Amino acid sequence: MKLCIASVADQEGVQHEHIVQDAYSDDGTLDWLPHDPRVAAYVEKDGGMYDAVNRGLRRAHGEILAYINCDEQYLPGTLRAVYDFFGRRPNTAVVFADMVVINPNGNYICQRKAMVPLKSHLWLRFPAYTCSMFFRRRALETHQLYFDTRWHDIADLFWAMSLLEKGVSISVMRRFTSAFTVTGDNMNLKANAEREDRIKWNMTPPWIRRFAPAVVLHHHLRKFAHGLYSQKPFTYSIFTQAEPGHRTRFEVPHPTFVWKYGRSDEVKKAAGQIAANTSS
Repeated sequence: MKLCIASVADQEGVQHEHIVQDAYSDDGTLDWLPHDPRVAAYVEKDGGMYDAVNRGLRRAHGEILAYINCDEQYLPGTLRAVYDFFGRRPNTAVVFADMVVINPNGNYICQRKAMVPLKSHLWLRFPAYTCSMFFRRRALETHQLYFDTRWHDIADLFWAMSLLEKGVSISVMRRFTSAFTVTGDNMNLKANAEREDRIKWNMTPPWIRRFAPAVVLHHHLRKFAHGLYSQKPFTYSIFTQAEPGHRTRFEVPHPTFVWKYGRSDEVKKAAGQIAANTSS
């Protein structure tokens, strides 16, 4: 969480507030979080991640809102870029942007580029990630775009469906705004996420289930047509466990869209090594 907070705190060129919802963490977080002047911390029991997100959104004062999880970071200049993007597009209510996928050491795995989804695709693929998603308060309140707390892991997918159903204006900002860390213990890898995925599959319209390969192919063809599988060499700067006091720059000479691993023992091993080094 400290790296996430640092990545928000050093955003320049725009006023912002960082609200942290904590459901009585027992990992030592409460030894320092309530005393961190960079955040407004609320320690209270909640009904799961999306209930915590909704609480934070209701407490926020800004016109442009977003939420970011503790294993995610904003890249330099993100909030200013988002602010300017919305300013140039007064009718846009929601912005999807691009993200970098990293391992626990901060090393590059791949990139993910956003695309305005089709509802048929959403049942099978989600072409956006919450750490690179931003939206106007008025859209949230007008369309009641709070997250459905009946879901504990995939409410963001149904949230995106509600955007399409309600005709909310979505734009894509072609910029890397965020970094998502594959820890080997991310919520989307756990048993409840798999259970909710099975429930979602049973809810999927029969024609989409029947023609799932064709729907997925169409999704990939749309991504190809939008140029989402290509990327020139680039750099990104993040906070790391090894250097938590300042951003470390990483060069990406050979970008790829291929996600090399997810639930990997290698990832968990890397995370364990970092924990050991941090505690030693």
